[in-house]
Amino acid sequence: MIKRFTLLLLLGWCCCHLSAQSNKTTYLFSYFKGNGEDGLHLAWSANGLKWESLKNDQSFLKPVVGISKLMRDPCIIQGPDGLFHMVWTSGWTERGIGYASSRDLINWSEQQYLKVMDHEPTTKNTWAPELFYDKASKQYIIYWASTIPGRFSAGAEAGDTGYNHRMYYTTTKDFKTFTPTQLFYDQNFNVIDGTIQKIGKEYILFLKDETRNPPQKNLRIARSTQLLSSYSKASEPITGKYWAEGPTVLNINKNWIVYFDKYTEHKYGAVSSSDLKIWTDISDQVSFPAGVRHGTMFAVKTKWFNQQVKAKL
Repeated sequence: MIKRFTLLLLLGWCCCHLSAQSNKTTYLFSYFKGNGEDGLHLAWSANGLKWESLKNDQSFLKPVVGISKLMRDPCIIQGPDGLFHMVWTSGWTERGIGYASSRDLINWSEQQYLKVMDHEPTTKNTWAPELFYDKASKQYIIYWASTIPGRFSAGAEAGDTGYNHRMYYTTTKDFKTFTPTQLFYDQNFNVIDGTIQKIGKEYILFLKDETRNPPQKNLRIARSTQLLSSYSKASEPITGKYWAEGPTVLNINKNWIVYFDKYTEHKYGAVSSSDLKIWTDISDQVSFPAGVRHGTMFAVKTKWFNQQVKAKL
């Protein structure tokens, strides 16, 4: 009887332990190094603060599409079917972006070149594309920043020479057919590096004010109750006096953390908030592999990560 009771206790502990393991979260970070020549890099973290590179910081996927064949600003999200989708900036002066998909983040599909701004032949650039999956419409939103010379007067004299970005988007359900590109965000200033989080019934757009004269180069927030329109004017800066770009966001223990590239200082930073109103700089609490440039952070199950990624490297 005692042996049977002990066995039942042991089985119960094992079930609880396995369940706890399967519910744990691991955080991943897709990023690039240098100019993006060697492609996709990945790092992982158990707590969102200390980040370690995977595969000895070697590339997981080398870029082969676009004119310049770069892989900057890699953005990865996981769809409802478990498939990971990635978009990236394929060059400095192009009208398209790169796209590929993967089941395990190691083996990737054939790369595609999505000509999202081909309808605007004077477009100077197509930078920092991001992805968002809309459960209601069961479609993916791809959004990015582009400059179309002469299209907008506001901010034209205040930005970097020749650049006056606005944000645009297209939608797709299968990454084969896409809706016509439309304007996504314009509040009369030079804007880039948007990333969306759905919080309750509201959509929060984290963005970079790209104004150079007088210098802003900081991160702000816009809000809307509609995914594709009606975003508010940008908030006051949530970052400090340094120049920041490439925001990516995680919610850890009911706390929002915005990570970003302090690109003029060649290091990474972060700010944290529990209410999206009061922000605390926690840059001294985060650590990253040397030379990381910005990309996207996302969460996966720890059990899946150990079996499908770590075990294969």
